[in-house]
Amino acid sequence: MSHTLSKGVLAAYGSLAFPLAAAFIALQVIVPTYYAESTSLSLSLIGGLLLLARLCDTVTDPLVGYWSDQSKSRFGRRKVFVVAAAPLVALSVWFLFNPAEDVGAFYLLSWTVCIYVAGTLAIVPASAWAAELSDDYNQRSLITGTRVAFGLAGTLAALVVPALVGNGETQDLSTTLFIITLLVLVTLVISTIWAAFKVPDTAQTTLPSNSVSAAWSLMKTPNPFRQLLLSFLLNAVANAIPATLFLLFVTHVLDAPDKAGVFLFLYFICAAAAVPVWVAISKRWGKHKTWSIAMVIACLFFLWTPFLDGDSIIWFYVIVAATGFATGADLALPSAINADVIEWDALESGYRRPGLFFALWGTASKLSYGLAIGIAFPLLEVAGFSATEANDGDALLWLAILYGAPCILFKLAAIWTMRRYPITEAVHAEIRRKLALRSG
Repeated sequence: MSHTLSKGVLAAYGSLAFPLAAAFIALQVIVPTYYAESTSLSLSLIGGLLLLARLCDTVTDPLVGYWSDQSKSRFGRRKVFVVAAAPLVALSVWFLFNPAEDVGAFYLLSWTVCIYVAGTLAIVPASAWAAELSDDYNQRSLITGTRVAFGLAGTLAALVVPALVGNGETQDLSTTLFIITLLVLVTLVISTIWAAFKVPDTAQTTLPSNSVSAAWSLMKTPNPFRQLLLSFLLNAVANAIPATLFLLFVTHVLDAPDKAGVFLFLYFICAAAAVPVWVAISKRWGKHKTWSIAMVIACLFFLWTPFLDGDSIIWFYVIVAATGFATGADLALPSAINADVIEWDALESGYRRPGLFFALWGTASKLSYGLAIGIAFPLLEVAGFSATEANDGDALLWLAILYGAPCILFKLAAIWTMRRYPITEAVHAEIRRKLALRSG
């Protein structure tokens, strides 16, 4: 599996990330604010509903991962899930992004659960699929980087919409979500068909007789995967809190709702440009060390966000560009590191179960967003902040603090957790050598 993949295969696989990224950036950044402004649902209720939806969805990742590992379809064990998930993604996006006037809590909860389940059916098998396309330490970074590049393209395409449509008013957000819906539907059809016919899916898995017990054993004992997963979770929460509060921060603290689209576009352009840079640096310094460096850089710039106001727009441009550049490492490197751990597990346990590994990875990712919105929105309401009415100085200060400070704390915890991570490029090469000897 260490042969070089063609550009066509890389592009076809990576294209799967485009529509999903467009859908989920809208869900994370635009949907909470839109429902807060256009319905009678309170901030605490919206935060609680989205957290509940995430918690409900966390149980689906291990099930889908196990199911895709067990699948024996002649069409391809991973791709059959990706194809089957596409119609559910399309349906969920249509109803969640285009609600009738003043819908209720059950509507938001049910369609959010649907889009999360649909995303799980696509993302978990697709992530395991990437790990099976190559077992080379550095080529995995290229595969992950290609997927990230397409994902960032989808994100940027979605973020261009609010920049073009208007200034963040409720009606503009409604139009924005409708256009993003059309973008997702068209690209979803194209990417699914392209990947299904272009990307090979022939790798085999070796599973324990009791996968649930084996998964619990993997999580309860100290090992590289548990170390990586905890660090990933902490960093994901760090990124999710400012993402969730972004529109509110720009609108109420910076008093620049018309620049929200520009800020977001700049952020993800810098992240996209940074991906090949971080991948190149990781070849010299190692993936986990490079990732930690990027997190330190992000902390240094987020440190200044609580001190910004409407007169500090130029400095926020600098912070957005720098933290976007650091995010390129968050997007490209952790998943590539996770793919390496699959060989470690194969050597230690005798099992090969990428679906399980990326299922637990997906669970951590979803939990991070749920925790972020479940923490941030209720705390804002306790601080007296309102999304629809004028706020005093104390409420705006709390919004500014919640936008920057938790991100720093969670990233520092992630860096600390990742210290002395054992699987370097040399260690991974030795693991592959031992596996080759074992297989004869």
